[in-house]
Amino acid sequence: MKTGFTRERLSQPRVAAANEILRACVHCGFCAPACPTYFLTGDERDSPRGRIWLIRDLLESDGAPSDEAVFHLDRCLECAACMPACPSGVNYAGLIGAAREEIFERAERPIWVRWSRGLLARVLTDAHRARRMIALGRLFGWAAPLLPAKLAAPLRLAARAPRPGNRVGPAPGTYPAQGARKGRVALLAGCVQAAMAPGINAALIRLLNRHGIEAVVVNDAQCCGALDRHLGRGDAARDHARRVIAAVDALAGTDGFDAVLQTSSGCGTTMKDYGTLLPGDAAAARLAALVRDSAEYLAGLDLGWRAGMPSLVAGWIAPCSSANVQGVRDQPRALLAAAGITVAEPADGGRCCGSAGIYNLTEPALAAALGTEKARALAALGPDVIAAGNIGCMVQMAGRSAAPVAHLVELLDWATGGPVPAGLAGGVFDRARQD
Repeated sequence: MKTGFTRERLSQPRVAAANEILRACVHCGFCAPACPTYFLTGDERDSPRGRIWLIRDLLESDGAPSDEAVFHLDRCLECAACMPACPSGVNYAGLIGAAREEIFERAERPIWVRWSRGLLARVLTDAHRARRMIALGRLFGWAAPLLPAKLAAPLRLAARAPRPGNRVGPAPGTYPAQGARKGRVALLAGCVQAAMAPGINAALIRLLNRHGIEAVVVNDAQCCGALDRHLGRGDAARDHARRVIAAVDALAGTDGFDAVLQTSSGCGTTMKDYGTLLPGDAAAARLAALVRDSAEYLAGLDLGWRAGMPSLVAGWIAPCSSANVQGVRDQPRALLAAAGITVAEPADGGRCCGSAGIYNLTEPALAAALGTEKARALAALGPDVIAAGNIGCMVQMAGRSAAPVAHLVELLDWATGGPVPAGLAGGVFDRARQD
């Protein structure tokens, strides 16, 4: 793509980096069929190629972004499905991130939009606030049909969210390995997932400990920065990243960590990109190199499988960011298969389910359409359980799928001697409890 940035604009590191990415695009259009929003709307401006034109025009200008650019760039899921489809290797994720920071800094959004986005950033990046918001949403869920879509979205989301009880754990601290220690890893306490489904990290800790891995849950590190990054709040995202880095470094000790694990794909993708988010920061680059998706790490362990697991068919939802950006595609399927679980994948392939961080709050209509499509595709498989590697995917399917939903690590914990995942009940799951 031909660009026409002024020397002044190119002096800005964000714009200079985007310029290099833009110039790699050859407008071939192979990205469009892979894009979930283009699939729904058929609008070129809702395709990666169309958005790249909008991003170039946005970054070349100095004034407020056009309403057209803001509207269509807001509708991007950041699922990065376009990246594996691109023959030129265009780093679209880097482009949309730069564009959203520019929009945050320069767009003249209505005051209620600025207020609502600021509230989301404040509430969802803290697990305790998020848990209270979910409880409040359930209390007033009856009002959802009376409200505009974007105001009703948090209430509908709260109604579908798991019921975590009174904790946002597991609590920070060290969870020692059973038997001889074979490794040592760090886990973030987390924010939204910790509020909605604390059992996910608890399952991972049990699984790790059972196989000789010491797990350290990091304190003072609620959000990794992913949610603020989705909103274009780059400075806030960098502040979160610095706190995470400091907290992990403080607990590393002389033994250090073999890996920093994530059970939420969007968080893992952001943390693996800390070196880009904080350029020139050696600590950020060092931590980024340690980050692993839980499936990525577990695939390297010699897991011992329990006898008596029921024969299950799991409808697998591949988290977009782990598959498309991190390249973690085969490990989850291989782990489920090794556990004796038959893996079935929907005909829509890797199309996003519509959760995408906070997309189901900022763009509820498109998110709902994609969630319905994904649930329909999964139902056609006749699964016993929907298996996911991300809390957002789980919430999208809860209430839309007749089959129960569980996280990958919950199923693997069960298959290696842990309890039946909390969300599973009836039929084969009850029989398994008796084994």
